[in-house]
Amino acid sequence: MTNYSLATRFGRRVRSISGRDPLDNGQLQQVVPSIFAEEAHHSRSGRYVYVPTINIVEGLRREGWHPFFAVQAQPRDGGRTGHAKHMLRMRRPDQMTQTEAPEVIIVNSHDGTTSYQMFAGIIRFVCTNSLIAGDQFEEIRVHHKGDVQDQIIEGAYTVAKDFPRLLDATREMSALDLSADERRVFAEASLVARYGEEKAPITPEQVLRPRRQADAQSNLWTTFNAVQENILRGGIIGQRVDDSGRINRRRTRAIGGIDQNVQVNRALWTLAEGMQKLKAAA
Repeated sequence: MTNYSLATRFGRRVRSISGRDPLDNGQLQQVVPSIFAEEAHHSRSGRYVYVPTINIVEGLRREGWHPFFAVQAQPRDGGRTGHAKHMLRMRRPDQMTQTEAPEVIIVNSHDGTTSYQMFAGIIRFVCTNSLIAGDQFEEIRVHHKGDVQDQIIEGAYTVAKDFPRLLDATREMSALDLSADERRVFAEASLVARYGEEKAPITPEQVLRPRRQADAQSNLWTTFNAVQENILRGGIIGQRVDDSGRINRRRTRAIGGIDQNVQVNRALWTLAEGMQKLKAAA
């Protein structure tokens, strides 16, 4: 009998499930039912090519990749719930004893809100932190037209080919030491990636603060991971000044939305690559 250790979360606009062992279809069905949609949403035209996400999941399972995390959006229009946008993180169980392991990340919907997308990612088991590689790595986008299923399976192999380069990048970042000023610059740029032109409610020093001793180092990899975890998981006490000049203190929210998670995750990776290039050119 498999010993599952599950975490299920229902946020404001998302619902998610994760496990230390691969998730089976019964568990996925309870939390992310849209991956089992039997047909496209009725709003789609006849040109829309429907490929159930579960068919792709089963194909990747046959190749040794299994879902360990899944999240589904909760649209305001309840009629789209069974077809809503979803994301899965697929890993190989035989690599779960490593410090870090690659992931195939799938994003899809059956209501036309997104094309089929696939990214290379990496999981750090010390903190169960999942990162998404930046635009220097393969990204697959398949629109729901034409021979979709073959393109998707081929895309999975294309993403997987990038894994050795992805793991090499983490080792190179680990070997690159940053000064205090460089770490602050990275944190400042990361807050811009998260909050845009809006003034961030937290400081660079707060996002640089590691949540575990293993990340209390000054190299680029641990700096990147500390910042990424603080920004995506939230829970940091920040402050904003309202129009009357009054200071309001509250904890930052975790990033639960699928689009924002992918966008911010990839932006932070790209910033880390940019810092790496600057250091190499110095």
